[in-house]
Amino acid sequence: MTITLEIQNFKLIGDPQQAAKRAAYMKNQFIFLGVPATERNRQSKTLLQASREWQPTDLKAAIVALYQRPAREYQYVTIQLANQNIKCCTWVDLVWLTKFVTIKSWWDSVDAWRKVFSDYLKIHPEQKRAVFQLFQQQPNFWMRRIAITLQLPEKNTVDPTLLTQAIEFDLTTNEFFIQKAIGWALRQYSKTNPDWVKNFIKSHQLSQLAQREGQKYLKQSQSQQ
Repeated sequence: MTITLEIQNFKLIGDPQQAAKRAAYMKNQFIFLGVPATERNRQSKTLLQASREWQPTDLKAAIVALYQRPAREYQYVTIQLANQNIKCCTWVDLVWLTKFVTIKSWWDSVDAWRKVFSDYLKIHPEQKRAVFQLFQQQPNFWMRRIAITLQLPEKNTVDPTLLTQAIEFDLTTNEFFIQKAIGWALRQYSKTNPDWVKNFIKSHQLSQLAQREGQKYLKQSQSQQ
């Protein structure tokens, strides 16, 4: 079977009742099939395993074909497809993948794409600044959300200069998902470097949302002392 036929024949089967609930949760922005994550993983397992043997051109064709399908679960599978093959991803491939961040964008897909880029950095840590610059100060705020949250999985290897640059650019941006990302990034980094986060919050005029989110773990540690 050719890769094209393999993709054409790949279908997810879901529960219509769950589909309606999931669509409502996501503010009815997308069509859902009603396939929970565990079941989606089961149904897509064969395809994901087969993708390890595909040529790069076939993988790209599959990503394009699956991502354009209307049902939201296909975007999730597409991102898994990209992430599973991230070890074979070249710099040119990575740059190509960034365009999908701004297609059918919402927090669920954007944060899943962020994991793809963060996982790439686990393999190529020397390229962190270059990857960061793909998202920093972009006109699309979803791209900038990734700049802010790119280093979330890291601990002692977080580059505070890059984190500062990402946050300072969007300090006054009146966008919930940006302010939430700022708080999320600070909260996560406070696990490793609480003093830095404390000083950052003191020295910057953060939104109430970002400050509240960023201080969560700091307040918990203070209450336990």
